[in-house]
Amino acid sequence: MKKPLQVLLSVLLCAAFAPTAMAADKIALVVKSLGNGFFDAANQGAQDAAKELKDVEIIYTGPAKATAEGQIEIINSLIAQNVKAIVISANDPDALVPVMKKAMARGIKVISFDSGVRKDGRQMHLNPSSNALIGEKLVKMTQEAVGATGEIAVLSATAQATNQNIWIDEMKKVLAKPPYTGLKLVSVVYGDDQTDKSYREAQGLFKSYPNLKAIVAPTTVGVAAAAKAVQDEKKVGTIFVTGLGLPSEMAGHVKSGAVKSFAIWNPIDLGYSAIYAAHQFVHGKVKGVAGEKVSLGKVGTVTLDANTEAAMSEPFTYDATNVEKFAKFF
Repeated sequence: MKKPLQVLLSVLLCAAFAPTAMAADKIALVVKSLGNGFFDAANQGAQDAAKELKDVEIIYTGPAKATAEGQIEIINSLIAQNVKAIVISANDPDALVPVMKKAMARGIKVISFDSGVRKDGRQMHLNPSSNALIGEKLVKMTQEAVGATGEIAVLSATAQATNQNIWIDEMKKVLAKPPYTGLKLVSVVYGDDQTDKSYREAQGLFKSYPNLKAIVAPTTVGVAAAAKAVQDEKKVGTIFVTGLGLPSEMAGHVKSGAVKSFAIWNPIDLGYSAIYAAHQFVHGKVKGVAGEKVSLGKVGTVTLDANTEAAMSEPFTYDATNVEKFAKFF
């Protein structure tokens, strides 16, 4: 009877310790709304991070409609579940602060990504990219499309769009540097993020600047409209379009040759990086202090600035080699 007793004790001990060994940190990925291809892709990246880290379980959630109220209800539920961290793309930077403070008071780590929560309502914000990196990327893609010299124009959203204007200013700084001085910015026009107006503005650029080589559109609406105008006016191969666009909207324009490459942040990498950062906070490797370095796994390492924000990387490039793959996601 001695041997069976030892076996029984071994089984009981294994059962007792199994939950501890198998326990995983629950990290919630709260998105603006469910059913959004961009965030579904971010969730894929989050799941990739969880597999790599091995001790993380992802709770992917969000409201049916993109409202702060919907997110607040979900966050209260997550607090009750005592998750280890909440990673959120905020529908409202201010309205979420009280519930996020409540989460942090319970010891839950809070990281915002993509769309930030106000500084006092989170410990870190991960931007997809930075203004300087976006400006540099736009110029690099233009030069790769047309060569070292030529006239280029910008098709923006509205004249008052803060982010667009900052990116254009960053482009101008890059264009003033020796590698790019052969590219001449001849005009900046505004399509007001309306497809029809953006299309007409592109046509106007063709007429006003017969030697134009490229249109750069740092807006998803403008870049697709400009590419369509190039195709319709039979200017493929003469004028190239680049900018910030969505693969699902740009795949056809890449195939036509109107667009050699365009960029936008990679949501898969963004989801992966945000979860990796949250894991660093959960395990006490980062506290959320300016100047701290935060590992984003295979994506690299970022440094928190004075607002405890960091930029993941330069925008991701899409071209004929990968656009069809990503077009399935967003």
